[in-house]
Amino acid sequence: MSNLMSNYYPLEITFVKGRGCWLTDTSGHEYLDALSGIGVVNLGHCHPAVTKSIVDQSKQLLHTSNIYRIANQEKLAKKLCSLANMDKAFFSNSGAEANEAAIKIARLYARTKKIQSPIILTANQSFHGRTMATLSATGQSKVQEGFSPLMSEFVHVNFDDIDAINKYSGNKNVVAVMVEPIQGEAGVIIPQADYLNKVKLLCKKNEWLFILDEVQAGMGRTGKLFAHQHNKITPDILCLAKGLGNGVPIGACLAKGKAAEMLTPGTHGSTFGGNPLVTGVALSVLDVFEKDLILDNVIKMSQYFESEFKSKIVGCSVVRELRIKGLMIGIGLDDNIIDCSKLTQQALDDQLLINITGSSIRMLPPLIISKKEIDILIKKILKLISIQE
Repeated sequence: MSNLMSNYYPLEITFVKGRGCWLTDTSGHEYLDALSGIGVVNLGHCHPAVTKSIVDQSKQLLHTSNIYRIANQEKLAKKLCSLANMDKAFFSNSGAEANEAAIKIARLYARTKKIQSPIILTANQSFHGRTMATLSATGQSKVQEGFSPLMSEFVHVNFDDIDAINKYSGNKNVVAVMVEPIQGEAGVIIPQADYLNKVKLLCKKNEWLFILDEVQAGMGRTGKLFAHQHNKITPDILCLAKGLGNGVPIGACLAKGKAAEMLTPGTHGSTFGGNPLVTGVALSVLDVFEKDLILDNVIKMSQYFESEFKSKIVGCSVVRELRIKGLMIGIGLDDNIIDCSKLTQQALDDQLLINITGSSIRMLPPLIISKKEIDILIKKILKLISIQE
């Protein structure tokens, strides 16, 4: 009997080694990882440059705390702010913590406007984390079940519906809008091309903070380093994590303008956040993106997957739609034809790692994936869905 708490329901497999897009289990069998630890190991497992950074830094210094200056942290803040056109950064250990910092900034911003009961608008079917504040912000009742009373005040509106947000124009208690550029946990839900631009304009008009949760969609996943760069806009707050450390736990909350001035000494902190190890690793991740032209590969492999997959599913009644942006992939299935609840295990039996969200296959393969591996992936997906026809 396991001594672990029962909040996870892991599949009966243990991996002991990884390289690139592949994982090896205890029996020596290799599996194609089309999930990347849920969008984390964007550069693949055990990338040599990342591994070297971990080893080198571990020989020098792991931790000192934020009582003192940390050189790697300052370098990473400068690099990220330059790349994202932001002003300042706060480092945490996860995406939930990055979003938590954004929420606290919004609350402090509300006080500068003498708002005592601030409202943050978020989207239905969104996912922002599992702390009390971020699960309250999340627009999914299944995530919130059992944890009431939730934190107030978060109002959930329909995603990709600018009118739903516009209804709150003039509401003096609204201080921010917090959305994902693409809803990942909901099954890769991609909004209309100008949705974020419209949200940005509404926020500017109403003096609301525009918060983008790019924990999953950021760090090259969509073909741009940051997903909002497709829209040529800049948010007031940008939250990152997952791929930033390629497996080493790190989150970042970047802010611009007034939002960047809200956190003052004593208002927020983190024991481990931004320590020499994790910030050194994140710097190495950014170096790889630049030197290895990772974003070019994302665009090429995205186009290749889309064209090859669509050509092979002509007339297929199981597949309802393909939702793809970069290497963020959702395949909507007809759950009247196929039992989606069995697909994760059936894929695993065929040595493929995927995720199922409702009636959709969700895939977040490493951004270094090759055409040969895309071919293998498509072949396995087609085999998987044909099992059920």
